Amino acid sequence: MTNPFQHPRYVTVIEEIKEKIRNGELEPGERLPSENEYAKQLHVSRNTLREALRILEEEHIMVRKHGIGTFVNKKPVFSGGIEELFSITDMIEREGKTPGTDILFTGFAEPHGDDKKELTLGEDEQVYLIKRIRTADDDPLVYCVDKIPAGLLEEDYNLDEESMLLSLEKKAGVTISYAKANIETMGYHEEISTMLQCENGSPLLVLKQVHYDMADEPVLYSINFFKSDQISFNVFRRRQL
Repeated sequence: MTNPFQHPRYVTVIEEIKEKIRNGELEPGERLPSENEYAKQLHVSRNTLREALRILEEEHIMVRKHGIGTFVNKKPVFSGGIEELFSITDMIEREGKTPGTDILFTGFAEPHGDDKKELTLGEDEQVYLIKRIRTADDDPLVYCVDKIPAGLLEEDYNLDEESMLLSLEKKAGVTISYAKANIETMGYHEEISTMLQCENGSPLLVLKQVHYDMADEPVLYSINFFKSDQISFNVFRRRQL
C-alpha cells in the first residue's frame, strides 16, 4: 500500500540537488550531466528528474539554456517567507552576504495619490521620501522607494542605518508591528532595470508594503523592485480541517 504521507519522488530529488549545491558538490555555473546520465546517477526516471529540474528552474536555482544544457544558477537566490515581516538587510545577511546602500535621494516631498490613500495623509501633509539601491556584496539587488508621513519625523531626520525599520525605531520612536503586502511583476523597466543591472528583457518583482505601528497607524509605505532572477518569496499555507 502506498504511504499517503510519503513525498513524491521528484520532491526528494529536489532536496538531493539542493543539498549537493549546499555542500559544494555542485558549484555555481556548473553544467549538469545529460538527463539520461543524471537520472541514472540519481536512480530515478527521466520524467521524475525533468519535473524536479522544472521546479528548480522556477525557483531560479537552475538555469536551462536551450540546446546547451541545464546549469546551476551563478547568482545567489535570496528568499523569504512572505508571512514574515523582515528587513532587506536581514534577508541579505541570512544569505551570508554583506548589505550595502546607495542613497539616490532623501528629503521631504509632495505625496502622490497612492501615498495619500495608503498613509491616510492630511490635506497638506508631505512625506519624507527615500530612494536607494540595496546591494549584496556590492551587487545591486533591490531598488527601494520608502515614504514616511512627514509629521512623524524631525526636520533634520536622515537615514544612517542600513535597515529602515531600525532607523524609525531609533530616531522616531516608531515600532513597526506588521505590514500589509502585495506582490506583482512588471516587465523590463529601462531606468530601474538599468540601475539594477538586469539582463535585457528580465522582469522585475515588485513588493508593495504598508507598515503599521503598535497603534495600527500606517507609518511607512514602501515599494521595492527586486531582480526577479535573484529573489523568491514563499508562503506557508495550512489546510483548514
